[in-house]
This record gives sequence, C-alpha cells and structure tokens, in this order.
Amino acid sequence: MSESSNDKQKTTHFGYRDVPESEKVRLVGEVFHSVASKYDLMNDLMSLGIHRLWKRFAIEQCGVRKGSVVLDLAGGTGDLTARLAKQVGAEGKVYLSDINSSMLESGRSRLADQGIVGNVEIVQANAECLPFQDNSIDCVIIAFGLRNVTHKDAALRSMYRVLKPGGRGLVLEFSKPTLPGLNRLYDTYSFNILPMLGRMVANDEASYRYLAESIRKHPDQESLKILMEEAGFERAHYFNLSGGIVALHKGYKF
Repeated sequence: MSESSNDKQKTTHFGYRDVPESEKVRLVGEVFHSVASKYDLMNDLMSLGIHRLWKRFAIEQCGVRKGSVVLDLAGGTGDLTARLAKQVGAEGKVYLSDINSSMLESGRSRLADQGIVGNVEIVQANAECLPFQDNSIDCVIIAFGLRNVTHKDAALRSMYRVLKPGGRGLVLEFSKPTLPGLNRLYDTYSFNILPMLGRMVANDEASYRYLAESIRKHPDQESLKILMEEAGFERAHYFNLSGGIVALHKGYKF
C-alpha cells in the first residue's frame, strides 16, 4: 500500500469520535464559528467566573515586561491579549493568533472597543506551523486551545522554535482532577450541566458536549509535561489549579 494511502487512513479524535486527521481542523472550526459570539459569556457561566483567575495567574507566570514580544496562541476573543498588551507597552508587541476567523473577528472588535490597537497584530495561523521567525518571541502562551490541535507535539515544537533563547512557553488547559471525589462531580457537571448551558445560552448543545469530551481526551498533567520536554522545553513543570480541573504548564528555551 502506498504511503499516500496510509496517510488517508490516519485518524484522530474529535471528542469521543474517531475522524480522519484531515477533517479535524474543519470540525473544530465549525465548533468555534458556532460559539464565537457567545464565547466570553459562556466562559463566565461555565466557570462561574473562575476562568478569569486562572488566566490572571497564567499572565503572572508569563513574566513579560515593557518591550516584550508575546504570542497569544489560539487567543480567540483576545482577553489575554488585552492584558498582555498593557504589560508590554508601546515598546512591545502582542500577536493575537488563532486558526478560526470568527474568533479573531470577535477579538479584533473587543480590542478595538478597549482602544488596544497600536501594539497588537492579529495573525490567522495554524499552531502546528507558526508563521514567525525562529528565536523571535519572548513568550508564547496558549490558553484552552491545545486540546483542539490535531498534532499537539507539532504545535509544541512550533512554539519552541519561535521562542528566543531564555523565552518561556506556557500551556493553560483543562486537565485531570487530583482532589479525591472531584472526578464524579466534575463528570456530572461536564456531561449534564454544560451541554444544557450550551443549549440555553448559545443554542448549541453539541459544541459544548464536544468541549467536555475533548477535555477527557487531552493528556493529563504528567503526559503533557513529557510532551513539552520532547518538544525541547527545559525545566518543564506545572501548577494544578482548582484541584487539577485546570493546569498551567510552563517550560523554557535556553
């Protein structure tokens, strides 16, 4: 059998479904085209606002300062970009990058409404093949986006490639609960309450069921740490937040 025939048969997960690798980008794209207009509201409802604390902690760990160049990868509606842009100042730059045009349009409007335009550049890009020069960025952060990437290892290598020596890569993502007894409560919420909220608020139950499933298919804390190390990151480590429901992974390029 030819190599091209084998490639056509490669599959990956889309939630709990196995789909051809070539289809995943389109399917994930449909999810985010559907939810873009309600994305920020749903984040507040789903997490009871706690996502703001997770993101605040992640931004603190970025360690950016005036003049830094930062990539907010899979940055969507730009909530991290807005905060990072204030930290890097007029001397710095933040790239707001996402593969999904609807999410970027929401981000563009949000940033414009806040008057944040001068030091932000919006770039539509696939995380697996970033269109930035090697060793050009001080910090790359991807928040709640890595689990949607088809080839996570390729995305992590791409993040590592664009970082300057001394740069930092951070992954904020849903993970595996570590507190005893939390798993059962979390599953009940994820597979019952979350799709119901999606149906009531965003008129889209299926996308939020996919969200719950995609979280379960994402690597756990130790597995993601190993993936980062294999991509080249040194001193890779992680912080469990909210009992491990979310974890922040961090690594360096030396």
